[in-house]
Amino acid sequence: MSGQIVAWHAEHLNFARLLRLFEEQVDLFAQGEPADYTLMQDIVHYLRHFPDVHHHRYENEVYERMRARDPKLGPLVARLLQEHRVIANLGDALTNLLEEVINEGAVTRSELETTAAAYLVYYRAHIEAEETQLLPIVQAAMQPSDWQEVAAAVQAKAHDDPLFGPQVEQRFRTLRLAIEREAQAAHSA
Repeated sequence: MSGQIVAWHAEHLNFARLLRLFEEQVDLFAQGEPADYTLMQDIVHYLRHFPDVHHHRYENEVYERMRARDPKLGPLVARLLQEHRVIANLGDALTNLLEEVINEGAVTRSELETTAAAYLVYYRAHIEAEETQLLPIVQAAMQPSDWQEVAAAVQAKAHDDPLFGPQVEQRFRTLRLAIEREAQAAHSA
């Protein structure tokens, strides 16, 4: 398995973990319990920004190459690229709603729940589609020279992961601790 496919799979698992943490907070909110809005905001901020500066740039480069090689993949690639944009827009909407909630603005419970639910459903379905529909095709079709070309094309745009990378940004330290606690609890169970 290519190193990039392994990296994407690991990132998808990290994204899924964050979506679970986010959903736990949404569930608390839906039950009228206190939710950690700052944690929710950090999750959405990370999922909105890290994938766009690293994960999606690599995917987009590979997907466009796959579409050029096999025009039958065009509709699938177009849908996945569109989903990147939809997820980004939902992330922006959630960021704004959470900012309003934190600043005690006027946000209805329904508005936040609906936007959060759409975000969760879209993001999870997108990850599943990539993992099951396109990444196996990419794995079979891409040669080492293709991966080298892709790496060269996105190298200048690469950034370290601010949450799961070696240096956790200050903004994400509380979130990183929450993830570590979740992992410890799951390991202990």
